[in-house]
Amino acid sequence: MQKLTALILTLILSGCAFPGVYKINVQQGNIVTDEELTKLNEGMPRNQVHALLGSPLMLNPADLSREYYVYTFQRRGGDIEEQRIIVYYDDDRFSHYEAQLLEETPAY
Repeated sequence: MQKLTALILTLILSGCAFPGVYKINVQQGNIVTDEELTKLNEGMPRNQVHALLGSPLMLNPADLSREYYVYTFQRRGGDIEEQRIIVYYDDDRFSHYEAQLLEETPAY
């Protein structure tokens, strides 16, 4: 009886770490392409930037002159790839941006 119980427990616990488990791609944040960034023009109002790039992922309430667009992608449980874009404003007008883009922006 003890051998049967040990066998059943082993099978149940090994199911938790089965190597053939399907892992999904996980993406989070704003997908912003280089083409969209080239459409930004200095002096653009904030609402036009939002219409072009979408709502920023992070805002700093203490410093409204910056908005952060972050995108992360993890392919099937692998390493997390990250893309960061910081958009700068001067008196609610687009000034410039800094970007660390991914070579490929996979969607889904």
